[in-house]
Amino acid sequence: MIRMRVDFFSESLAMGTSAVVLLPQSAAGQIGLDAPAPQGAPPVLYLLHGLSDDCTIWERRTSIERYASDAGIAVVMPEVRRSFYVDEAVGEKYWTYISEELPEIIGRSFRVSQAREDAFVAGLSMGGFGALKLALIHPERFAAAASLSGVVDLAGSPIVSDPRFGNLAERVWAGADIAGTADDIPGLLRAAAPGSLPRLYLACGTEDSLIDANRAVIELARERGHEPTVSLVPGVHEWGLWDREIRAVIDWLPIRER
Repeated sequence: MIRMRVDFFSESLAMGTSAVVLLPQSAAGQIGLDAPAPQGAPPVLYLLHGLSDDCTIWERRTSIERYASDAGIAVVMPEVRRSFYVDEAVGEKYWTYISEELPEIIGRSFRVSQAREDAFVAGLSMGGFGALKLALIHPERFAAAASLSGVVDLAGSPIVSDPRFGNLAERVWAGADIAGTADDIPGLLRAAAPGSLPRLYLACGTEDSLIDANRAVIELARERGHEPTVSLVPGVHEWGLWDREIRAVIDWLPIRER
């Protein structure tokens, strides 16, 4: 694949930011890879990082490049710091950036498909929350979304008030109640009409502290007629699990024959 780290100015953030982009490339002559020759503009997976990470983390902890190469898809890995994919109360407008500006920049700058059926989003932990938020608020833009060990219920999560994470409650939400807002994943699921959402994939380790919240959201999604694909497997909040799961997610994506 073609791999690049791109640095650019964001109007939404009013500052420079970065992303890592992978683009399909025929690799018939490269030992150990048998990537298909690109046919037209490839599908694109927006792959979101977690609370302690940056735009390079998926590459450094998983074999995402190899999995994407086999599937013939582009991957965009943006950087959002500890924003929880929100327009921060005290900080930057990361929701506006990730939901509006970034797709426009990618579409203008790279030859990737602009069709809804070729657009996917996935993420881990904080990024799992971001992936579900994008899919639930903008179902018209994505064909599939995956949350790996996602923080799927912020209103009930101790992470929000944990001082190790930079006073998230005050900085991001100004201490406001998250329930009933655009950051309330269970609330968004309840409001979504059955059949209106992209395909959903929810995974979590059964020894992860987030497992109870994930089980509750899975059950709620089923009750609301959304029928997610579910992978609850032995494991904790760690990269071995996420490496296995992102490979499974890419195999699960509804990638069209090209």
